[in-house]
Amino acid sequence: MNQHSMPRRLFSILSGLSGITGVILLGVSFATAVGPPPDATRAELVKFGQQHYTDVLWGAWLQAVGPVFIVLFAFALVHLAGATLRLAGWMTLFGATVLMTVSLIEITYYISALFPDPELMTSISLRVIYAVQHLYFIVAAPALFLPLGVVLVNSRILPRLFGYLALLLGAAFAAMGVAFLLTLMLPAKVTAFAGVQALWWLAAAITLILRSGEQSHNGLGHLIPDRGV
Repeated sequence: MNQHSMPRRLFSILSGLSGITGVILLGVSFATAVGPPPDATRAELVKFGQQHYTDVLWGAWLQAVGPVFIVLFAFALVHLAGATLRLAGWMTLFGATVLMTVSLIEITYYISALFPDPELMTSISLRVIYAVQHLYFIVAAPALFLPLGVVLVNSRILPRLFGYLALLLGAAFAAMGVAFLLTLMLPAKVTAFAGVQALWWLAAAITLILRSGEQSHNGLGHLIPDRGV
């Protein structure tokens, strides 16, 4: 999407729809791909993979594609804020790249866990998944939400509350990453907290769409420069 080749209102609407699409795809992926039972034996893991083969693969596809739409939405927010040449804008792009990388690594091991051979493939894949989940809290989520929060606090494309909430989310994820650093397998309540960010993306996307007409009406048809870093 190129804002310079389309009206700002249409660009904002399409960007918001991208964010909503990403959240929906992620939601469906989490509902589709169920995890194996805890402390399962190798035989139980192989049987689980056979029974849920299709669900795991479709869940992996959804979890790979969904973040692409969310990252596109994040890039659009940076662009609309006029922060593409600011440090906070560059760091948002960096954070989105890190988030996609972590997500794709995890998804790769979802798929590899379905291979019955070699004998330890499933067990090793599951352990790598547990390890990679730490990265989401340690670096991926904070690296995206903290600079994006700075971008939004210093712009008018969304209510500044979204910027402050993004900063709060980034700090919370970083704190949890440190607090559970010594726990090899993150507790379910911790991994479930990652779902909170989906609510933020959904609310931000809907708000951008609703404000698109208001911004055009107020004459904000051009980029609003970022006042901060």
